[in-house]
Amino acid sequence: MTEQNQNLKYYSVSSKTAVIIFITFFIVSFSFGGLVGRITYDWPLNNNDVAQPKTNDEYKKITDKDHIRGNRNAHIVLIEYSDLECPFCKVFHTTLNQMLSVYGDKVMLVYRHFPLDSRHSKAREEAEASECAAKIGGEDKFWAFIDKIFEVTPSNNGLDLLILPTIAEQIGINKSDFETCLNSGETASIVENNYQSGVSAGVNGTPGSFILNLETGTSEIIPGAVPFDQLKIAIDRISQ
Repeated sequence: MTEQNQNLKYYSVSSKTAVIIFITFFIVSFSFGGLVGRITYDWPLNNNDVAQPKTNDEYKKITDKDHIRGNRNAHIVLIEYSDLECPFCKVFHTTLNQMLSVYGDKVMLVYRHFPLDSRHSKAREEAEASECAAKIGGEDKFWAFIDKIFEVTPSNNGLDLLILPTIAEQIGINKSDFETCLNSGETASIVENNYQSGVSAGVNGTPGSFILNLETGTSEIIPGAVPFDQLKIAIDRISQ
């Protein structure tokens, strides 16, 4: 075999190898990228799922103690267990507002607290602060407070807790009343009850969400901070 033919043979083999490596890399990258796009949440433990439903279905019961956005009579319900310092919850909050805008009266959003104390030590106090906003100003102020926290926090314990009274004042709550409520710890039990409800439901990370059809009794897990197009597929499927 001539030197030229040897070089051509080597070039041919190398080219095929390069193509195989490229295709393999593309497939792996695409698959992994898709996985990351779907499963984005904070874990308090080394678990593989956001929620692992148990036989306890108490979490499905919607009461007057729940914080609800959207149509309270809707039969499609999304229950979110959330942490105010979770970066994925911050992103998903925008997605849920988009859901409410697109579906209107067809859906109901239920917000429950699930502070990951071991990861976000400030989240529980922020959750208690939101309950003070609700106690003083009602549901509108609760949601205004939640919206504002997600707007201003850099997440991952980045919010200065000293500005909580200022945030309350910005949304129209008396600062002195708010500070009295927060310092008393009177809303701590509300947050803890929400948290325990999530634990009973199998939630072990945030956002930990379930979508329910109250007419058919069916339910699905929403795996983390999914983008709106994936959330829409789940809503449309469970609405049938």
